[in-house]
Order: sequence, then structure tokens, then C-alpha cells
Amino acid sequence: MIAKCRAIAHGKTALEYIFRETKLKDKLLFHNLCGDTAGGIHEEMSLINGFNSRCRNKFLRIEIGIAPKDEPVMSRMKLRNLVWEFIQAMGLKEHQAVAVTHKDTDNLHIHIIANRMDMNGAVYDTTFVSNRAVRVAEELSRRYGLTVAKELTAEKRYRRRGTSRTREAVKERLCSIAYGLLEKHMRNGMNGYASFRYELNRQGVSIEQMKNKNGRTYGLKFHFEGQIFKASEVGREFGYHSLLKQFGLSFLSPHAEKSAVPVYNPKQPTQSIVEEHALAETIVSMTEGIASFAGGLPDFRVHGADYAETAFQHRIRNEAKRKKKRWRRM
Repeated sequence: MIAKCRAIAHGKTALEYIFRETKLKDKLLFHNLCGDTAGGIHEEMSLINGFNSRCRNKFLRIEIGIAPKDEPVMSRMKLRNLVWEFIQAMGLKEHQAVAVTHKDTDNLHIHIIANRMDMNGAVYDTTFVSNRAVRVAEELSRRYGLTVAKELTAEKRYRRRGTSRTREAVKERLCSIAYGLLEKHMRNGMNGYASFRYELNRQGVSIEQMKNKNGRTYGLKFHFEGQIFKASEVGREFGYHSLLKQFGLSFLSPHAEKSAVPVYNPKQPTQSIVEEHALAETIVSMTEGIASFAGGLPDFRVHGADYAETAFQHRIRNEAKRKKKRWRRM
């Protein structure tokens, strides 16, 4: 379990966010409040904090994250009790507060919006409030037998090196397969997209579609050799909307056309051009060194070099010499 807290000024926006239908799962707690909507709660809180004109950040935003392995044991009642104990431990018992859970991500998390002014108009001290929230979350985690974020971080830090290396090796193989098949099929439209998915599956890569409440796909996950990778880990071309764009299927998704990810362009030709330029520059630098040693420029040519680049280097060098002579005259 982990928590963070900060004072904010945009209370109305924060309340509208936590009550959004596509995200809202359960309404856990309404403390010192009569309304149960974003607008009604904001009006009630504004009646209290409106008397303090000097305070700018009049709301507190708190987020509590529950570890995935602790989710099965956390019932709605248990979550409600946890939130209430958290509010008491933070010293917000006399404040207005609302708590809800969200379902828009894989991990269970709780949002709390509280009035920074208590029922008597006193302002809540937010000095090191984020550290205070972390400490309270750690204490409650031990009391409820939940995973402590600090211990989990330490466990990840001192995990066997072979584990991360294994994942990186699997990721490299997955990227190699995915980009190879993308380059092979990206110009074939709908048939290419179908062939891309089919050949991925044949090579042991399964794709999971992430869907929202309305059943619309918004993302992809890649399963390969016992590891799970988000599309962004494989490459920016493999997000749900950007992948459709690669195959010229932007019309299937209204967001695909707005994707900022460009169409994939294989790097082999670019690399060869860069290598040719690098070779030309190396030859020019070697020529300059020999010329300075021998007192003149030897008359030889290397086949395959970029003659335009060589001529440009000579012109730049001659201009530099003329500038030096000009300064000597002055």
C-alpha cells in the first residue's frame, strides 16, 4: 500500500475526475457531506472554505494504491474502514471528505478529496504532508497485513540480477520479431495486418487487447516467453492506434489519424548512408594528417568516397587559411 497527498486549488476539476463514469467503481465514504455528486460536494466545500480569502489551495487530493496481490482480500467494507482510519490518522476527522475507488487501471486505487478547512474554518497544515501520508500508509499496511511499499521497493532493488537480464533478453527477441514482421507486412493493408498478427501468434507472441467499460479497445499487451510487455515497451509503433496507422488502417479508429507516431521506416538505408559519410570524413582527416606531415597534399583518390563531401571539406579548410592570413596582415 502506498499513498500520496498534496494541496490543490482545482477542487471542482478533481471532483469531476473522480466521479467520471468511465473510471468510477465504488463510492466508499462521504464524511461531513450531504450531496453525492461532484457539483453538490464542491458547493458544500466552497461554503466552508469560501470564508478564507488568503488560502489559495483549498482542497486536499489523496491517492492510495493497493498492491495487486492484496486486492483479493480487500472487500468494499474493508476498504471503507481503511479509508476512515487513514482520514483519522491524517488529522482530517473534522474535515469534509469523499473517497471512491477507480477501475480504469489494472491496480486497485482509491481517490480522496478533502476540504483543507475544517468545519470551524481552521486551515490544515500541509508542511511535509506527502511524507505524512506515506508514513500513515505504512502503519496501516502493517496493521492490515498488506504489502508495504518501502519493503517492496527494497526487494526490487536487491532482486537477483539474472531476473532483469532475462526479461531484457526476452524483450530484445520480441522487438526483433515484431519489427521484422512489421517491415515485412506493413505495405499490405488489411491483409498485411492479419498476416502480422497470425505470424506473431505462430512465433509464440500473443496479443491481449485492453478494453474500457464500453468494450472499446484502447491498448495492447504482448505476452512472450512468460513475460508481459506493454506496447510502449516493445516500440512506439505497436500501440493500438499507432499500429493501425502503420498498416494504413487509420479509418478503423478515430484516434489513429491523430497519432503523432510516424509510419515506421526501416533504418538499414539510413545506416549505410551514415557509414559512407563517416568513411568520407575519415579519409579526409587522414589526408589532412598526411599532408601536414609531408608538406603537401598527395594526389590519390579512394573509390566509393563522397567527392562532393571531400570538395566541401577542402573549401572550408581553404577559407579558414584565408581568415588566418587576413588576421596576420592586420
